[in-house]
Amino acid sequence: MIFDLYREVALAYDLPTEGLRRGDVALDVFNAVGETVKVIVVPASALAPLTADQVWSVRPLTTASR
Repeated sequence: MIFDLYREVALAYDLPTEGLRRGDVALDVFNAVGETVKVIVVPASALAPLTADQVWSVRPLTTASR
């Protein structure tokens, strides 16, 4: 799938070494108050489009160093 630049997408699968999970919304990965947490490069296969039947969710950010 081809995604437009600067469009928010969700992760299609977990990225445990980055502390990220399937469904996390990504453009830059940011925390609940809007601060950028990290920027990583992933293949298009790691991304899924957002759809109208999804809702935002909040979870604690886990890191590989914990």
